[in-house]
Amino acid sequence: MSKPDHHHDGRAGTRSRELFAAASKVIPGGVNSPVRAFKSVGGDPPFVRRANGCRIWTEDGAELIDYVGTWGPAILGHAHPEVVEAVQRAARDGLSFGAPTAAEVEIAELLCEMVPSLRGGMVRLCNSGTEATMSALRVARGFTGRDKIIKMDGAYHGHADVLLVAPGSGAATLGIPGSAGVPELVVVDTLVAAWNDIGAVQALIEQQGEAIAAIIIEPVVGNMGCVPPRPGYLQALRELTERAGIVLIFDEVMTGFRLARGGAQELYGITPDLTTLGKIIGGGMPVGAYGGRRDIMERVAPVGNVYQAGTLSGNPVAVAAGLATLRILERERPWPELDRRAQRLCDGLAERASKHALPWTGTRVGSMFTGFFQHGEVWNYEDAKRSDTRLFGAYFREMLAAGIYLAPSQFEAGFLSIAHDDAAIASTLDAADRAMAAVAAAR
Repeated sequence: MSKPDHHHDGRAGTRSRELFAAASKVIPGGVNSPVRAFKSVGGDPPFVRRANGCRIWTEDGAELIDYVGTWGPAILGHAHPEVVEAVQRAARDGLSFGAPTAAEVEIAELLCEMVPSLRGGMVRLCNSGTEATMSALRVARGFTGRDKIIKMDGAYHGHADVLLVAPGSGAATLGIPGSAGVPELVVVDTLVAAWNDIGAVQALIEQQGEAIAAIIIEPVVGNMGCVPPRPGYLQALRELTERAGIVLIFDEVMTGFRLARGGAQELYGITPDLTTLGKIIGGGMPVGAYGGRRDIMERVAPVGNVYQAGTLSGNPVAVAAGLATLRILERERPWPELDRRAQRLCDGLAERASKHALPWTGTRVGSMFTGFFQHGEVWNYEDAKRSDTRLFGAYFREMLAAGIYLAPSQFEAGFLSIAHDDAAIASTLDAADRAMAAVAAAR
């Protein structure tokens, strides 16, 4: 049987537009997560039919090179045969039991071996990155007996009420300052500092240190675009929190297992007290985890008095996908190669932006990257917001038409997988050349 001819224009065709119209009648905004609606880039979203390796195929028959990677989890590429097989095997034995399984012990042991802050400590599985960060903060508060927390301006740690203050991610895309439905009393104890500004954190600790339970950060921010820490910043945070008895939480939902075997904490050599994980540990299935110091984690019920539970926590199908993914990473150790490919892609994009005289600041850590449409350096959310989102929208639409699927927001990171081979990167750079030429001509 001959395969249908695939085209590479990823813009929504008839089928995707019909689906979006139908979805908009029964799902708010037609999507189940806001950034998917393409509000900030214009046009209708293409609906995805399937994915394999570094490519996705839309309902309209377009074949696209994908740099969203399901927002981070697809480090092995989509539908890796070993992961799919593990899921099928697990599913045949039942989808969920709400009871302990051997695989949960295996993945917990593997996590405690791979992640520096979990070594000698403990980990609890949950269902999403949002659950993980929400739970880690509750545990930190229970452990310290303090109420206040510090988060960074523009950082997104999931949609728990207490964290929806100055969030980035999809909320940054839509320009929402916080969220309706979050009572002021809930966020009164959430303090906000600018990312990469150690003086701001120091000032908050000097004023209210006795009341601060935790500081939560993404060690490499991914939700205002990819924004790395300044040299020495993480070390300074570690020292300040240790002195003040504040729990330092690394939200490694995005960076965990992506930037190094043990995540950003291994890459930068800084060990937090607690770590939250998600995305890659589920191999594409919904999984989250939080863990760290034993004395803190022993506060979690049923051992301690900090309550957190979940019917689907540690469910066998999701755990099977995560275990398979982590084992492949352990075997292949792909990080140096991912770094090399991402460097090649990002250098190429910067060269083409320069060739077409477009404002461009590229940021990258390992296989996470962003191209900001501006000339200035980007070290925090204020810097990121100076980007020309109109230019980004035009570039995004041209790239989609050329067969490249990017995150539909200037304020999201892009991700490479081990399936992005040299040919895929070369195709991407060719498309970027044409896209940037079109954007420059239309300015």
